[in-house]
Amino acid sequence: MRYWATFMPVIILGIDPGSNFLGFAVIKVEGSESRLLDIGTLRLKKLPSQQEKLKEIFLQVQDIIERHDPVELAIEAPIYGKNPQSMLKLGRAQGVAMAAAMTMGLAVTEYSPKTIKRAVTGSGNASKEQVGALLQRMLKFEIDKRHHDATDALATAVCHQIQLASPIRKLSGKGGWDQFLKDNAGRIIK
Repeated sequence: MRYWATFMPVIILGIDPGSNFLGFAVIKVEGSESRLLDIGTLRLKKLPSQQEKLKEIFLQVQDIIERHDPVELAIEAPIYGKNPQSMLKLGRAQGVAMAAAMTMGLAVTEYSPKTIKRAVTGSGNASKEQVGALLQRMLKFEIDKRHHDATDALATAVCHQIQLASPIRKLSGKGGWDQFLKDNAGRIIK
């Protein structure tokens, strides 16, 4: 069950995956209000091998989950690049973060960068600066140099909050419109 229908407080973990820098942000949503609980970047560049980076991602994501007890993970999907090796490393980092969350019982949702920008700013072509400025206003916090790599993770968490709160999304899920039509057959004009 999604927590949105009950208006219970819910905690969302947002992740912007990377094999050298992995951004994360944790928000708490209560009704229509959201509050930033934690934001940061895992700096993995100095680890000697790709396997050690992946292990560290797995362990650190689980540590973040244990500290904040989120119920949802929103993760940014990799954008397609020209370098196959970079894409492979990014995909592995994303997969390990998702596996860490799933083993801890979190629901996992993936969003494209355009979907995230559109949800936060209204435009899928918004700049990183526009997204950051809106996030600062929405969550009433200052994005500084330490948070630069984690801004995309925060945007991903906020996107997830917006998507799950959408009445259109609720009707488009399993049972969605078909169930609505069955439940409201007497209200339908033929």
